[in-house]
Amino acid sequence: MNLLKKNYQTISSDEVNKIMMDKDVQIIDVREQYEYAAGHIETAKLIPLSTIPSRINEVDKNKKVIVVCASGARSTSASKFLGKEGYDTYNMVGGMMGWRYKTV
Repeated sequence: MNLLKKNYQTISSDEVNKIMMDKDVQIIDVREQYEYAAGHIETAKLIPLSTIPSRINEVDKNKKVIVVCASGARSTSASKFLGKEGYDTYNMVGGMMGWRYKTV
């Protein structure tokens, strides 16, 4: 058994921008409400990191899950958790700090 094997993949902000409107993709923003309110990806759903385990039923297991935070640390934690739970999970590298596209 390879203990170093990741159960999620990484994805660039450029790739996210290209696929974010696909019907088989969901974006989960794991920042806090005040961070999300300051600007987020248009299609992103807010589920703060601390609430992921209790709100996991809000994440569609039939869609790819792209996880986003401010810099990539919290989304890495959430990606590990979701990946272990069997979700097809992608962590956006660099978080919102690396997002050069429109926010709402």
